[in-house]
Amino acid sequence: MRRTTLVLLACLSIHAARAAEAVKAPLMAGAASSNITPELGDKIVGGFLPFPSTHVHDELHARCLVLDDGKTRLALVVCDLLGLHRSLSLEARRLIESETGIPPENVLISATHTHSGTNAHSTDPRTFVSDMEISPYQRFVARRIADGVRRARNLLRPAEIAFGRVDAPEHVFIRRWFMKEGTAPPNPFGKIDQVKMNPPGGSPDLVEPAGITDPAVSFFVLREPGGSLIALYSAYSLHYVGGVGSGHISADYYGMYCAALEKRHTRADDGPPFVAMMANGTSGDVNNVNFRQPRPRKGPYEQMRHVAEDVAAKVHGALSGLEWSNAASLAARYRELDVKWRTIEPELLAWAKETEAAAPRIQGKTNLPLAYAGRVQHLAQASPQTRFPAQVLRFGDICIGSSPCETFAETGLEFKKRSPFPKSFMVELAHGYYGYMPTPRHFPLGGYETWPGTNNVEPQASVKLMDALLEMAAELK
Repeated sequence: MRRTTLVLLACLSIHAARAAEAVKAPLMAGAASSNITPELGDKIVGGFLPFPSTHVHDELHARCLVLDDGKTRLALVVCDLLGLHRSLSLEARRLIESETGIPPENVLISATHTHSGTNAHSTDPRTFVSDMEISPYQRFVARRIADGVRRARNLLRPAEIAFGRVDAPEHVFIRRWFMKEGTAPPNPFGKIDQVKMNPPGGSPDLVEPAGITDPAVSFFVLREPGGSLIALYSAYSLHYVGGVGSGHISADYYGMYCAALEKRHTRADDGPPFVAMMANGTSGDVNNVNFRQPRPRKGPYEQMRHVAEDVAAKVHGALSGLEWSNAASLAARYRELDVKWRTIEPELLAWAKETEAAAPRIQGKTNLPLAYAGRVQHLAQASPQTRFPAQVLRFGDICIGSSPCETFAETGLEFKKRSPFPKSFMVELAHGYYGYMPTPRHFPLGGYETWPGTNNVEPQASVKLMDALLEMAAELK
């Protein structure tokens, strides 16, 4: 009996020692970047009328980061795209799992929302949930994402991790404004909204913004122990900047920010290069225009570079004060939520059909009522169920939540406030493109982001997403 007890105690001691060793296993990290620049001639999307690209101002990339705590591997990918289709994310994650063993639920893939790239998504809600045959460019991007993750995995090495947050309020402004009664123009449906997106700058008819911005750049950074930086993953709630040359492909300020940080941290040896990453935070109602005091008109790329350099300088300046750790347990949760499609009432559908039948089609000219008549009819034909992706990743005491929509800033602020992890932030346009997702209070106010066809999901979508993210975060806590 005594011998059995001693054997049992010895086994328990070995198990405890191995468990303690696993907990203390050093964190590993690797990063790489894949070029995803499309062919010239592919159409640039971002407006109502796509047009052919004629020049590449700066290359588009899929920036990839892999982390390993000895038990779990996570991958994060940020793509210089306006958005990405659910099927693209599925294909990329399928390739990643088959080639690296990282399970799909442990991979976060998001788009930056540059308006100067070509189409890797769809605005037709009939395709949002289908595992459709993806286009040649989408297949190319999926392949390059998987290659980037594989290369990042190959570069795994001991790492230290730190979290930072720095404010840059001077670049973010609410773009939805209350206007004086009687001054807002009719919307495409012939109604008057209480709120207008992108009102005339400096107008005396401006009353007040209809939301609040999130001024913070949240980030975590990895370095070789006491040495060179490996990667920096950041998110800022700025929709995009714009101001590119005619027909130009560009990664917008996101790419310039990454380049500015990487320039500050070039290695003296031949080791793997530092990879900077800028994901889009929750910026569906935010842009870079001060409507109270409009700035003078600037040349192509001038404002974009100003924002990128300033934000990069702020983040770089915060690095010296960070607290570093060589261990961080990793975990992930992924769900596909039961979020309903936007309901299309019979009278709205009748309006759409009548408008489409009566409206003239002029090549090269935007007709908003006609455009929304088509969108409304597509939305009315959407499949009964959605597969609305939501994901949470944890890196020690750091937590990221995701959204597949253009998400309002107040949603990201709420997640930061309510998350059980104080070091939390959100990333939008992840694993799909489902249109805009205002919070419920905005729907009665109207405005571009709430119009059916711009918004494709139910008014309670942001509430359902928040509940799911907080539940998953609590599980990881």
